[in-house]
Amino acid sequence: MIELDFDKQGGLIPIIAQDSETGEVLMMAYANRDSWKLTMETGIVHYWSRSRNKLWKKGETSGNVQEIREIRVDCDNDCVLIKIKQVGKAACHTGHVSCFYRVVRNGELAVDGERVFDPDKVYGDSK
Repeated sequence: MIELDFDKQGGLIPIIAQDSETGEVLMMAYANRDSWKLTMETGIVHYWSRSRNKLWKKGETSGNVQEIREIRVDCDNDCVLIKIKQVGKAACHTGHVSCFYRVVRNGELAVDGERVFDPDKVYGDSK
């Protein structure tokens, strides 16, 4: 398996998910050794949820899984860019296509884009 430097950042590395067709950055989350191993074994991106303190298969609740198309590792082996096929409408738990759906305009955050699903209907209280 590819050896990443999990020790540098306390056991976690940032993973950037980018749409392989459009180039849009969809999200950033973290992986630990276990989630990285599952990602490499399954071809589906797995993360480590810091808020829930557990492994997280992207799309396990929503069905919006991320299939790997290409993996790029930075020069320090401590950050990964995964180009993915986003299966389902959205990567963001808020119902937006991308987690980066807000833009700074005149010093304020403004929403750029519409929700493609209602997170309350998909997740209920499990967000």
